[in-house]
Amino acid sequence: MIKKVLIANRGEIALRVIRACHEMGLKTAVVYSTADRDSLHVRFADEAVCIGPPASRDSYLRPDRIIAAAEVTGADAIHPGYGFLAENAEFSAICADHDIKFIGASPDTISRMGDKALAKATMAEAGVPVVPGSEGEINDLKTAQEVAEEIGYPVMIKASAGGGGRGMRLCHDAESFPNLYRAARNEAEAGFGNPGVYLEKFVDKPRHVEIQVLGDGKGKVIHFGERECSIQRRHQKLLEESPSPIMTEDLRDRMGEAAVRAGEAVNYEGAGTVEFLVDADRNFYFMEMNTRIQVEHPVTEEVANCDLIEYQIRVAMGENIVRESVRHDEIRGHAIEFRVNAENPARKFSPSPGKISVFHPPGGPGVRVDTHAYAGYVIPPHYDSMVAKLIVHGRSRDHAIRRGIRALDEFVVEGVKTTIPFHLQLLKNDRFREGDFDTKFMDSFEFDADAA
Repeated sequence: MIKKVLIANRGEIALRVIRACHEMGLKTAVVYSTADRDSLHVRFADEAVCIGPPASRDSYLRPDRIIAAAEVTGADAIHPGYGFLAENAEFSAICADHDIKFIGASPDTISRMGDKALAKATMAEAGVPVVPGSEGEINDLKTAQEVAEEIGYPVMIKASAGGGGRGMRLCHDAESFPNLYRAARNEAEAGFGNPGVYLEKFVDKPRHVEIQVLGDGKGKVIHFGERECSIQRRHQKLLEESPSPIMTEDLRDRMGEAAVRAGEAVNYEGAGTVEFLVDADRNFYFMEMNTRIQVEHPVTEEVANCDLIEYQIRVAMGENIVRESVRHDEIRGHAIEFRVNAENPARKFSPSPGKISVFHPPGGPGVRVDTHAYAGYVIPPHYDSMVAKLIVHGRSRDHAIRRGIRALDEFVVEGVKTTIPFHLQLLKNDRFREGDFDTKFMDSFEFDADAA
């Protein structure tokens, strides 16, 4: 039985976990850097421990300091949130070594799914559709060229330990392949300490659709339907919604079943996400598995009427999953999440840290705001630029869009630039409203600074 949870994270996700714990009657402790001493997660936790200076490498990425904080506060479990150490197999193992329950996947699962080439091989063996490509890493140019010819151009060169678009190159022909192959390996080495790369067939005009899963680590895995995540910039998501505009009942069944097989293949424990590329003909291919809770989990909570953080904790306590996968008739309406970041869309989304002078979040029916910000709060430059997540829920996609426009109009943040004007323009874009977009949508979207 878990009695006290230490949250090894910051900002809105730390506050989100605190709320779930308190509703379950659990005590909470948090860690914080000196830059976050005034964050709301520090204020609302039962205990808070400062673990270092602002730089992540000296605070939130220090397993030794986080374990020490858990021991000092008497926490018997650690929730890692997302980012930082959430998908760090070594940290998961360290928690086990100290008899502290890691609320998340096992070290083996994190390692297997963190290695993109191994993850792909695991999924293929489990019968999950994968993009045609190499079998594992290719560490010499000659072999890579031969495989590229077999697959057929264009091909994607991807870092095995990659993420966020780093160590990734699109190659259209044999002539440019050697230079792009070397560039991908060099970037992978610099970014992840691992130069390994693998090859995949390039899927033209893909949509990024992910399936939320939950596993009990005892063989049972269920899914909660899909999220549409194709609106992204430089492989970073800007907006997510559920259901996906392209979804059919048949496609949801097939993708849901594939995601469950993916979870079963690694005896998955906790909440995770299986991400797929979907082409124009609704063929789908495994892309990766995120072994943690996702930033965009609230849209699933809204349409599936659930608390995914609570489910994570109950699974970690050893409880059985008491529900089955979400049926089509259980999906309630439509939800959209807007990532409100401290960025200036008129200047290519450049960071805009600083002090918030006015903060007025929207309200009303079907409006949820997950945030750690308030008037007077200083957004530090050391971490991601998220100010808040605005989630709206409506009877239909059109209703959710109209509710989103209303809520964004009400959302007042002064003192820093935010992405609110961008989201308003996006919701009024004809292609977006019609659901006619893919992962390259932002390449042609032009933000009108004068109209903001």
